[in-house]
Amino acid sequence: MVKILMLGDIVGRPGRNAVTTHLPSIKARLGADIIIANGENASGGMGIKKDAINALKKAGVDCITSGNHIWRYKEIIPQIERGEVLRPHNYSGKTPGSGIALIKEKKSGIKIGVLNLQGRIFMEPTDNPLHSATAAIAELKAEGAKIIVVDFHAEATAEKEAMGWFLQGEVSLVVGTHTHVQTADEKILPKGTGYITDLGRCGAFYSVLGFRPQESINGLLTGMKYSYKVSSDTVHIEGIIADIDNESGRCLSIKRVRISHE
Repeated sequence: MVKILMLGDIVGRPGRNAVTTHLPSIKARLGADIIIANGENASGGMGIKKDAINALKKAGVDCITSGNHIWRYKEIIPQIERGEVLRPHNYSGKTPGSGIALIKEKKSGIKIGVLNLQGRIFMEPTDNPLHSATAAIAELKAEGAKIIVVDFHAEATAEKEAMGWFLQGEVSLVVGTHTHVQTADEKILPKGTGYITDLGRCGAFYSVLGFRPQESINGLLTGMKYSYKVSSDTVHIEGIIADIDNESGRCLSIKRVRISHE
């Protein structure tokens, strides 16, 4: 059995500091074998820089996924090209980097595939994520992946749920990111795929998606655009821990994680 810890969107320095500070003890406490985190908001609340990638890797994150803010800092393109951070796989084939990774779990030697996709509803145009998923999963299985997990970075709940049902039985986990609010619908689908609509966020709990409430309120009151400011009010680390069977790749259990940084 392999224990996989997946963390929701890391929001700014407060979320990043919480993860880098507590991840070693969390890993030991939960017995996690593999850690996957969405880092696309880890620098300033939008995008991720080189130092953030390095800090998360040093803290024990095995794979960093992303989403629609991945291109904010062009300095990381070389790291994307080297596979140090994934970008959504259903971007154009001419886009730097890849949305798939193959990780070897140290104790068992089992190969774990990671697939990062982006939704299309209320999001920027991308290739069809279902078609992209089918091709990517076939590629990962051909490379020997016994376990495959999917980070589906999408806005619409219905699109995320549909992806879970589409991939059930083909992958071990389908988790949603991007909306920064942890959902209470974790479950194992009939064919053995673990699912949750959104992992939540590693960031301020008393906030609007990890940002100070006032700028969001001002925008709603006036119709004007305001720059969001990252909040540090009561930082939590959110995600899921899942047990996956080595042989079948089926999810045996999935449980929400919420740990206070205070």
